[in-house]
Amino acid sequence: MIRALILFFSLLLVPSIAHAAPARNWANMVTLSKEGAYVIGNPAAKTRLVEYVSYTCPHCAHFVAEGTAPLKAGWVSKGLIAVEIRNLVRDRYDFTAALLARCGGAEKFPSNHEALFAAQSDWIAKAQAYESQPSTLPADAKPAAVMSEIADKTGMIALMAKRGVTPTQSRVCLADQKAFDLVMAMTKRGLEQDQVKGTPSFLLNGRLTDVYDWAGLQPLLPKSAN
Repeated sequence: MIRALILFFSLLLVPSIAHAAPARNWANMVTLSKEGAYVIGNPAAKTRLVEYVSYTCPHCAHFVAEGTAPLKAGWVSKGLIAVEIRNLVRDRYDFTAALLARCGGAEKFPSNHEALFAAQSDWIAKAQAYESQPSTLPADAKPAAVMSEIADKTGMIALMAKRGVTPTQSRVCLADQKAFDLVMAMTKRGLEQDQVKGTPSFLLNGRLTDVYDWAGLQPLLPKSAN
C-alpha cells in the first residue's frame, strides 16, 4: 500500500506532456561586425553573406524588394545564413541615406534600411528637383549641414519621422563623425580590398560572386531547411 502511494505521488511530479522550446527566429538578431556593418542573423552561421549596397541604386532597391523576405524566411530566420550589410556610397544622397539607416542602432537598422529602399523612387525624384535649384548653404558648409539640407529637401527626414525618429535625432545622426568614418571605410574596403565594381554585389564566405540579383543569388545559397 505504501509503495503504491509513493508511486502515485511520484507520478504527479512528472509532466504529462513534454513541450519543445520554440525555434529561435534568428532574423530578429542584429549585431555589429568588426568593420561596423550591421549583421542580421546568427553570428555563428556557417554561411556569411555580405551585401554591398548603395541607397541610390535602383537595382539594390529591386533586390531588397524581391529578395529580403525569402532570404530571411528560408535562411536567416533558421540560423543558416548571417547577412552583413555594407555600404558602397556613390554620391551625397546615398551617403545621407546610409547615415539615416543607422539612426537608432541595431534595433532600428533592418527596418530603416528596407524603408529607405521602399521609398527610393519618391526621394530620388525630390533629389533630382533639388539638384536643379541653387543651394542656400554657404560654399564652405560642412558635410553634416549639406546632408541635413539634402535629408530635408528629399523628404528623408519626414520619412524617418514617420518611423519615430525626430528631425533633431536625424540631424544628430547626420553629424555623427564615427558613423561617417565607418561608412567611408566600408566603401574603401569594398572598392580596394573586395574589388567590388558595382551594387548590389554579394560575397559568400568572403568570395565575391558574379551575380547581382535574387534570381542569381538564390541557387548559390546553402540548402534551406524546410
